[in-house]
Amino acid sequence: MVDIEQAEAALVEHYPRLVRLAYLVLPPSLGRNRRVLTAHALTQRTLPRGRASGDTSVLPAQKTAAGGRDGDPGYAYVRLRVLRTALEAGRPLTFRAWPTRAQLPPLLPQVWGLRLFPRSGGADELALDQRLSALSAPARAAFVLRGLERMADADVRRVLAAAGEEDPAAALAEADAVGTAEGADALLTSAEFDPCSLQARPTDLMRRRQHIKAAIAAAAAVAVCGALLGMPGDGWGPDGAAAPPYARNPAAQAALDPGKLTLVPAGAWESSARTDFSVWPARGALTGDRGLLRRALAVWARPGESVQVSATPGTPSGAPPGPPQLLYAGEVDQSRVVLLYDGLRIARYAEAKDGGTRGAALDFARVDGASGADADAVVLGRTDGNVRYLTAPWVRTAAVRDLLKSATGAPGATGTPGASGTSGATALARSADGVTEPFASPALQTGECRSWNVLELTDRSGTRLTTDLGELTPARLTSGRPGRTGDASAADWSPLACSLADARGQGVRSVNSWRYARQPLPDGSGTAEWLCTRADTWRGGGPRVLAQFHAPGQRYGAVAAKAENASACGAKDPHVLAGVLWKSVEGDWYLLAAGGKETASIRATGGVSGAARSNLLAVRAEQGAQAVLKGTLSNGREISGLR
Repeated sequence: MVDIEQAEAALVEHYPRLVRLAYLVLPPSLGRNRRVLTAHALTQRTLPRGRASGDTSVLPAQKTAAGGRDGDPGYAYVRLRVLRTALEAGRPLTFRAWPTRAQLPPLLPQVWGLRLFPRSGGADELALDQRLSALSAPARAAFVLRGLERMADADVRRVLAAAGEEDPAAALAEADAVGTAEGADALLTSAEFDPCSLQARPTDLMRRRQHIKAAIAAAAAVAVCGALLGMPGDGWGPDGAAAPPYARNPAAQAALDPGKLTLVPAGAWESSARTDFSVWPARGALTGDRGLLRRALAVWARPGESVQVSATPGTPSGAPPGPPQLLYAGEVDQSRVVLLYDGLRIARYAEAKDGGTRGAALDFARVDGASGADADAVVLGRTDGNVRYLTAPWVRTAAVRDLLKSATGAPGATGTPGASGTSGATALARSADGVTEPFASPALQTGECRSWNVLELTDRSGTRLTTDLGELTPARLTSGRPGRTGDASAADWSPLACSLADARGQGVRSVNSWRYARQPLPDGSGTAEWLCTRADTWRGGGPRVLAQFHAPGQRYGAVAAKAENASACGAKDPHVLAGVLWKSVEGDWYLLAAGGKETASIRATGGVSGAARSNLLAVRAEQGAQAVLKGTLSNGREISGLR
């Protein structure tokens, strides 16, 4: 027999553990706030009404219980009472019987104006909670008794039978069918499932004020609103139309289900008129690893504090709107990597092969409208200064080329990259899934620019150059007058390669280079060339424009001017004007300036004064002088120099 003193002592001593047990067994459909309050209410009502309770000899203690729980009849009694009422609270209401007290919302405790919920854990906790939510209440109880209370199956059956369950064996079988999560014992004791360590957030303050005004206006309205507020799932609840983190929203649930991922067949791209990510097949040795895919989707939906999240500028990092498309799942170097696509973004999830989700990474890149060359490759991983790509199924060959070691470095030279091995390009081996071998990435190099590797990809439409600028997708290199650009050759970019470092990490989609002017030098030492490079981003805005001056004998161009968010040197406004201070062989200083062919005149004011009725200007200047450039186009429009 257990008297009230024994039960009360056990309740006070083990209150946090009992509340955790109730919280885990209660149905997740209640929402985290209501589960917390209900768990506390059920636990506080477990004390016997009389001086003594019934016999507890059939109630086993957990095998590895700590301290006084082992063999404590008081703890066994209150645990059974908590389990019984939590199971009753999860049973649906019917018209055949009166509801029990546990099935009704608790009168106490209540917290007005606040929502209380446990602290969020990581992806493992989220995945476990999703698995528990798919179980029935008895199966959830069986899972928790085995993991949290460390009970043997025979003891679990006895406790469930004592709690009023008709078929404990079926509950255990259902829990077995879901499987046991790796480290489930530790996860069940984490802060994610601790209803005694809570976070507090206010309810909707604006709605509360509206409710107060409505209450003053009419008592009838108060009664109606109060009835609506008590109805779960109604739009007038504390969260309004927003679903709580664990709400069983069909679209959100489908987005977390590995079984609903879009898997494109291997040969779909060959018969499709499209050449974009939507026809990429699902590749990799782990496309059938549902555990890995579930973790990737769970981290995407709600990344924990330990997850390293990055996104290119202008890329949203929220959960997918529905089941995404699987592009790849496999082992890459020392990581397991999953690539997903939702029509707007590429999401890359990576976790250590031997460390689980600890230190996991989640990267996003915007790829809306990607087609053809824009959808030729995606970064799989970067390790030790190297980068690996997953290439599109239509890519025939892949090679790597160092632009600074190009056979010809003359700016403005034309031509098409030749076959690998014959024009300075080194062939890249690829696996059957299209994964390239690693090579040195320019995005990871530090210090002086001594090399700049580009990825050279060939498909049925030709050969093109792309470069790693720190994004999930490489940036395409083009050449030609804005509006009439084409795929660049290595010679086009050889003198400009190091300037690409200025565009790293900006969400760049493509970088174009073109020679807009040639200028004879005033000392007769040759002809200089003016080149403009423009980096356009996936989001459309935020392009970077550089004007570069290349004098005879210089291997690389010098940046003369730069601008951000400028229309110059683009398809909408191909005009550009820039100037530079140049020192002649004799030691004289000049202000040199050049505009495009449509520039009719240039004038310089400020530290240097001068004018020319052409697109070229050369004026003597002092070292360190600063000038303001203005140009007039042939149609009379004025333009300003890049600064």
